[in-house]
Amino acid sequence: MSHDLPLITATPAKWAKQVLKNTNALLSDQVYLEKKAANNALEFLNLWPGPQAPDHWLAMVAAIARDETLHMQAVIKLLEKRSGILERAHKNPYAFDLRKLIRKGQGKDDLTDRLIVSALVEARSCERFIRLSEESKDAELTKFYKGLVVSENGHYQMFLDMAKKVSPAKEVDARWKKLLEEESKIIESQPVDFKIHSGWN
Repeated sequence: MSHDLPLITATPAKWAKQVLKNTNALLSDQVYLEKKAANNALEFLNLWPGPQAPDHWLAMVAAIARDETLHMQAVIKLLEKRSGILERAHKNPYAFDLRKLIRKGQGKDDLTDRLIVSALVEARSCERFIRLSEESKDAELTKFYKGLVVSENGHYQMFLDMAKKVSPAKEVDARWKKLLEEESKIIESQPVDFKIHSGWN
């Protein structure tokens, strides 16, 4: 898969061709995704194992939150330039289904899963941006999505590194493999829509 992403199910080109038929709806969805990604990163500021944060934990969280906020600003700028409207309501069934996999209330397992789910979302988003940059016939959009790929790819790896500060690497690797399988089922079951994490026909 492109950029050595570990995802099991590859998004087909037809998905990108489909969602690019309504770029303003796609951009509106992305505004909310970037906002939620920034908020998600900030939630980890005070979540760590033991009495104090592991090395580089706070810096990694701050870096991710900063990047996602900058992405949100960039998407808003592009949406406004294209006279798009930010929809008032937003749902992301893909992320909702992934969060069901978290072992809630189970100490370090809960935190480990939250980090792994965050990594999965970043990896899938990265792959979707690759597809969009490959299929877009709009030079501005192509450049925009290409610019997001490197950052998103780095984020998924950062979340995995953080998970390995919470649980032993072997446990994280095993859980990562299991949740990759679950993510594959979830992305394939998503409804068709003009969204970054939507399904395809």
